[in-house]
Amino acid sequence: MSKATMVYIALLICCAGTAFKVSTWFRYSLGSKKFTALERVSAAVRGILLTVFSPKFPTLLKAFFVDAILQGKLFRVSARKWTAHFLIFGGFTMLLLMHALGNYVNPLVFSNYYATLNPFLFLRNFFGVFVIIGLAIAVYNRMHRDPNRPPTNSMDVYTILIFAAIMVSGIFLESVKITSISVFRDMTEEYAAGEEEDSLKALEAYWVENYGVVSPQLAGPFSPEMLAAGKASNSANCAQCHAPAQWAFMDYGVSRLITPVAGWFDGAPARSALYYAHFLLCLLGLAYLPFSKVFHLFTSPLSIVVNSVMDRAHSDPANLVTKQMLELDACTHCGMCTRHCSMAFITSIMPKGHTLPSERMSPLKLLATGRPLSARDSLVIQEGLSHCTNCTQCTIVCPVGINLQDLWFSVRETLLERDVPNLQVLSPCSVYRGMRKDEIDDACYNRPVINARKAIAERFGSFHWPGTAYAPSEEKVLDTAGVHLKHSANAACFSCVTCTNACPVVRTHQQPAAALDLLPHQLMQAVKLRLWDVVFGSKMLWDCVGCYQCQEYCPMSVPIADLIFELRNVAVSSTAGDISQKAQENL
Repeated sequence: MSKATMVYIALLICCAGTAFKVSTWFRYSLGSKKFTALERVSAAVRGILLTVFSPKFPTLLKAFFVDAILQGKLFRVSARKWTAHFLIFGGFTMLLLMHALGNYVNPLVFSNYYATLNPFLFLRNFFGVFVIIGLAIAVYNRMHRDPNRPPTNSMDVYTILIFAAIMVSGIFLESVKITSISVFRDMTEEYAAGEEEDSLKALEAYWVENYGVVSPQLAGPFSPEMLAAGKASNSANCAQCHAPAQWAFMDYGVSRLITPVAGWFDGAPARSALYYAHFLLCLLGLAYLPFSKVFHLFTSPLSIVVNSVMDRAHSDPANLVTKQMLELDACTHCGMCTRHCSMAFITSIMPKGHTLPSERMSPLKLLATGRPLSARDSLVIQEGLSHCTNCTQCTIVCPVGINLQDLWFSVRETLLERDVPNLQVLSPCSVYRGMRKDEIDDACYNRPVINARKAIAERFGSFHWPGTAYAPSEEKVLDTAGVHLKHSANAACFSCVTCTNACPVVRTHQQPAAALDLLPHQLMQAVKLRLWDVVFGSKMLWDCVGCYQCQEYCPMSVPIADLIFELRNVAVSSTAGDISQKAQENL
């Protein structure tokens, strides 16, 4: 197979993969709002045209140049990460233009282009050092022990390895060329065929002395006369297209290291093997680009630009859905969202990976495409989203401009549409969902809360239902689940209704008895009587906001609020296991 054919195949795979990736932005979605692919493509085209011919266009240009090209947002978040990313991105881009595409790009700018002349010889090594330093910083960032740093995944490793392999193979190939006597003799046969044997011998001595060639026949020191003759021959035949090898300082340095074994790598077969190794690594990186983390070279700037001119209040809902799918591909797994997450510390208590913001992105891609997501992953993601305090820090620090706050909201709604009850909606942490109630259909908004309460009510209703498989004693429920009911304090309750009168939740309803099932003083009496199906099925238990007004005003010092919190823990801990088991069976 010819080299051109392999390039075409790699380009074809890259283009096909890119087209497939872009199509997923319009085919898949998160959240309850559904649009056809045609509707989303039409909305995207319409949105682009309206933005280009609107006052938002200067904002778009500023975001493109400052935050996308110069990566200004990443610099404001982390100068060290910006340095690594800019060195790798800038260095590799220049190598692509000056080396891989040099025969096509450089002649457009320079009339007398030769790859072995300066400034090209020097600049290739200069930009190669950029990439190597950037990779070293990236490896240090990944290996540096930081409790807030997200774990390194396989795609992070692949990205670093493919860049490193391309650079190392390229440097080694050029170093072998510098030392190769075969390359030198092929060159002299083509460009100095008319020279006499003594002149060619002097030229070879000059290249051994000054260009790093390793000759099995000639070794220094050479006489000044021979070097002078070689210099004259070099000026006549070689200098116009070959700068001294020392200008390729990195390649030349490696060539000095391999001088003792240069003979092993000399010859066409060895050089061809090295060349094709480097060539195939480049093609592998090109072909796999749309399916790897490196694709963010295109998606991240696009995400930055799109988010600079879009917002939930004024943008087309179809475009918002498409934007979120683009954002999933734009994530670089840099971990800045996790490092600044106000709830990241919780993983030291509950070490579950997907609770971290940066670790949710990969399973969310599965969720968006409709592929099976394990019940465990689904429940863990729900748990992580419920712990989220909606402080917006993740969105603020994201270097590629992803609106993570809106993304989490859409994911919540997608997971809540499943039949698996989510007990976290009963937590005060779900208040953010209530703040955005207007964006959710009424039936979709109420169903998760109803399902969660129903699951708990059914679980504890079994205490009084004959013939059920699970009916432990009252004491086992209270003691095992951690409810330490103070019998003396609870017994002191005489239903004076002070707790009910002090409760702000009661005061928000015109008919609180009907809305809450049990009023606070009635809830206390039900606990005394061990009417667990009534207690755990009541809305009052879950609507309590934990203000402690009831407990503060109780004349008998009954720990009402503490008891409510412990009863909630009983309900959740006893029901969560059943839900997880049923979810595994359903999936």
